Amino acid sequence: MARYTSLFTIEVPFDHLRQLLTDILTSCNLDVIYDTGDYLMAREVPGGVSFAKLVTVEVLIDRFPTTEEEVRMSFVVKNEELPLQTNNHCRQMFDLVNQAIANNRQWHLVESAAS
Repeated sequence: MARYTSLFTIEVPFDHLRQLLTDILTSCNLDVIYDTGDYLMAREVPGGVSFAKLVTVEVLIDRFPTTEEEVRMSFVVKNEELPLQTNNHCRQMFDLVNQAIANNRQWHLVESAAS
């Protein structure tokens, strides 16, 4: 199973965050299938790759930020594919999601870390 994680700290009003995250995930060809307010799950739209390569993205939102405008988010991008190559489909989707978050002009990226 391929699995990649990242952590982002951004400055954005909390009431705009969920809609912005949904828009970003949709732009990456992902459908939000579960949303509890502080947790989002999105799945890649079928059709482009085999079923085992379909990516799932989980987002955990820290509801207790250090400041009023600062929000921390933890991302997990995973699929059932064995990561036998460094440039596998899951890694490509991970890079796409991270780039979309980092380049979003609707918020200010304070900090990011990926593993």
